[in-house]
Amino acid sequence: MTSAVPDILGPGLRLVFCGINPGFRSADAGAHFANPRNDFWRLLAEAGFTPRLLEPSGQWSMLDLGYGLTNAAPRTTRGSSDLRRADFAGSAERLEQIAGELCPEGVSFVGKAAYEGAFHERPELGLQDRRLADTWLFVLPSTSPANAAVPYEERLRWFAALHDHLVD
Repeated sequence: MTSAVPDILGPGLRLVFCGINPGFRSADAGAHFANPRNDFWRLLAEAGFTPRLLEPSGQWSMLDLGYGLTNAAPRTTRGSSDLRRADFAGSAERLEQIAGELCPEGVSFVGKAAYEGAFHERPELGLQDRRLADTWLFVLPSTSPANAAVPYEERLRWFAALHDHLVD
């Protein structure tokens, strides 16, 4: 299945952000994390990944910064709870291929459900024991408005920890 939101991938990436799947707003915009209530772009800027706040329409500029974007499941849904196990079929293999071909330092999953969907195991937040080739894996809290139970400051703390791990 082809996603309504394109992968933003290319050579020379330091880090690939892997979301769960496109929501309706992202599919309509053809852009990752396009729901205006999703905090992904704001968290990137505040944690120091981007020099300024980017709009979802500026997603291709992520490549110039050394970052890529993809999703664990291609199917558009209202929310991640609408996904089925079959929606993640081939996800781990595709991520392994991305790691093997593009050789990013890390892949960061934006939400535990993205990691769990790909690898069928529930992760803790932070750096994972699993690797894909020489690429480390890191799990961030979801930036979705549906994850409002996790305070913004807590999500920012995890984004900052990822940034620190990348620059160390």
